[in-house]
Amino acid sequence: MVAVSRWWTRSGLSTRPGRRPEVRRPRQSWWTWLGVLGALARLGPRGPDGQPLPLPDRVPTGTTPDGDGVVVGIGPVTVEAYIDFQSPASRQFQELAGPTLAELVRLGEIRLIYYPTNLLDGRSATQYSTRAAAAAGCAADAAKFVRYASTLFAHQPPGGGSGLTDDELIELGAAAGLSGPGFARCVRAGTYRDWPSYVTAAALGRGVDNTPSVFVDGHEVPARPDHILRAVHAVTG
Repeated sequence: MVAVSRWWTRSGLSTRPGRRPEVRRPRQSWWTWLGVLGALARLGPRGPDGQPLPLPDRVPTGTTPDGDGVVVGIGPVTVEAYIDFQSPASRQFQELAGPTLAELVRLGEIRLIYYPTNLLDGRSATQYSTRAAAAAGCAADAAKFVRYASTLFAHQPPGGGSGLTDDELIELGAAAGLSGPGFARCVRAGTYRDWPSYVTAAALGRGVDNTPSVFVDGHEVPARPDHILRAVHAVTG
């Protein structure tokens, strides 16, 4: 009888006198809930259809929690810049506003986020916007996104052509201090080729369909250094 009682106890059944045996239901493990939360965390911002976007398999180092922008600096005011490496207006923005943004980052006044989109992929025969943004993602892995982005804009190809080749993108990387083999491997492998489309879908979900587009603490401002500086100082007082 003792052996039978122990068997009932080990099998998860109650042996209390006067009660029917009850099957103990397994409790939900913390690991189960962590798995659910992890799956939810894989969903990024919302796309143009209002649905959450699944994160790409790989995103560059130093991106936002949503994985759609490259973060530079740790200041109290957030400045966001949506760019396209095929856009002449984005090139002009970086040439004019880049030094001001770099100085604000250096002074610790802003947290700067770049979103490299591929809105203008149709202007080249080789999806240059995508390839250039993916290469900039490779540069972000080495903490050289801004320097490489400025180099790309300085050598921006004309629209309507094939854009720069991957070998030329790698050569420009060397000019920006990316001379190690890791950058070249990243570009040639297309490690971040899926990332620019994700960045663009998130931008469209936010209502951004033109580059450059600039936001200071969530408020859109003209993409000019004086307007950006004024907006930043309005926040900091």
